[in-house]
Amino acid sequence: MFSNILKQRTLILFTRSTSARGLATHVGPSVLTPRATPAVLHLKTGQSFTGKSFGSKKSIFGETVFSTSITSYTESMTDPSYRGQILVFTTPMIGNYGVPGNTAPFDSQDVGVVLESKGIQCAAVVVADLAERYSHHAAVESLHSWCKRHDVPGITGVDTRAITRILRDQGTTLGRLAVGQDASLPAPDSSEYWDPTTENLVAQASTKEPYTLNPSGDVKIAVLDFGAKANILRSLVRRGASCTVLPWNYDFNSIRDQFDGLFLSNGPGDPAHCMESAMMLRKTFDEWDKPIFGICMGHQVIGMAAGLEAYRMTFGNRGHNQPVLALASSGSITAGRVYVTSQNHQYALKLQDPFPNGWEPFFINCNDSSVEGIKSTPDSGKRIWGVQFHPESAGGPLDTIEMFTDFLAECRSHKINSNVDRQHHQTSQSFL
Repeated sequence: MFSNILKQRTLILFTRSTSARGLATHVGPSVLTPRATPAVLHLKTGQSFTGKSFGSKKSIFGETVFSTSITSYTESMTDPSYRGQILVFTTPMIGNYGVPGNTAPFDSQDVGVVLESKGIQCAAVVVADLAERYSHHAAVESLHSWCKRHDVPGITGVDTRAITRILRDQGTTLGRLAVGQDASLPAPDSSEYWDPTTENLVAQASTKEPYTLNPSGDVKIAVLDFGAKANILRSLVRRGASCTVLPWNYDFNSIRDQFDGLFLSNGPGDPAHCMESAMMLRKTFDEWDKPIFGICMGHQVIGMAAGLEAYRMTFGNRGHNQPVLALASSGSITAGRVYVTSQNHQYALKLQDPFPNGWEPFFINCNDSSVEGIKSTPDSGKRIWGVQFHPESAGGPLDTIEMFTDFLAECRSHKINSNVDRQHHQTSQSFL
């Protein structure tokens, strides 16, 4: 009798599970045919990995990097910071939940896209096992069809563990994804590999014309766009800010009095290409006293403007589990606490002693001791912060998300105090 009851309960649970799954699932067609196109990933360090092609059928050069993130492959692939890079995912299966539609409204809650930009930003994708069927209530297409539509090649069926160990032991290396007939050709000579960091990737990723999001916001923020993730802008507008997004080398000083704060976004490539922005920002430091906040590339530009040197790291930090130690307290950040963060960068600011006058280290990486943040000192009279990691995540941990709230609170406080001072001055003038 007991076994009959157990069988009945098992049948009920199975029926409920499959019924619920049917309501929330879009199972796509198989993405790989039995006669899939061959592909080979060549590394400049000499290794080659043979697999099957998916997505676009073109061959491409790029900088080979890996990410340890276990979710949010769509967000990583649309992050402009991955521009020019062949992205290796360490997670064994990729594509199992497909790709969502990427259109959202332009309002106080969103910025026009669901993901991090309008299209795929990385040059190519490397996965161990591409899911041939996807399953998610929000999915509209497979990873294969998405890559094909955006003309981005991919390779599957390769040992990503071996690739990751090479990149982890030897450092980031240049690569070539050869597809179709190119897969039968010998590996390129060392001189043939293309290094994307020799180009100004920021200029490619940045907006070409200024535009404004949430114009009715109570505090006006200028955003220098070095290749901004959409969730950075979303994190600002959802907290009530009006954001005017400017090209990376826009002369902010000519319009700075229109704004209550300045934000510098993330972006791809070598920060040395952004020295023009750093020099203009140095003038902003000298002549402007409103709050400034920078993330990733924006943090590096702030550091260069402050007099620090940026350098290329051997490995870089990419993934959603990078621990950082807070060296100072500010707003929601408490000195001595370790925060887990999302990161994607190859360059960092050099830690030097002494630090430039008026500046102090804010965060340090717990794994490699690299600088993860800087800030203006309390006695400098400035309100400036820069962090190498991504507080807005997408995907990853949200340990430091309230830094956006802290920044806008400082902007609002400065705006109120400025208005009070202005009214007091006008009142004093009226008595003269």
